[in-house]
Amino acid sequence: MSITLVAAISKNLCIGKDNDLPWDIPEDMEHMRAATLGKVLIMGRKTWESIPEHRRPLPKRTNVVITRNKNYELPKGAERFDSIDEAVEAHKDEEIVGFGGQRIFEEMIKIADELDLTLVDQEIEECHAFFPAIDPAIWRESDRDDRDGFSFVKYTRK
Repeated sequence: MSITLVAAISKNLCIGKDNDLPWDIPEDMEHMRAATLGKVLIMGRKTWESIPEHRRPLPKRTNVVITRNKNYELPKGAERFDSIDEAVEAHKDEEIVGFGGQRIFEEMIKIADELDLTLVDQEIEECHAFFPAIDPAIWRESDRDDRDGFSFVKYTRK
């Protein structure tokens, strides 16, 4: 099993504003698709609901939604679990991607092997959701691809 967190984050660690991405970077969306195809995506209910309904569940991936609401209805092709631990245990022999939001990232950064981030060269005001701080004592930068206005950066656990 490997666990990777995939996110786009601003300079001030913003990942969401008004339950949406605060930028439109097509290259980031392409990167996210490539990084998640064939994998198990673990996300919170708000992240699930932020995906346009006509795109849910995301194809060619196992979509896992964490919610304690046992009556929360999901379409065919999506799974519901009460906790991250339950979801990870159910998919322990697969590649897992932490897909957001803030609480999912806060919990999963403790068990992740890699961070696959798009670092957006912006400060976002009135941000509602944040990525946890990346502790250099725990994470080392292992790959970087600088672009105009953003960078694709991978971190590996030390």
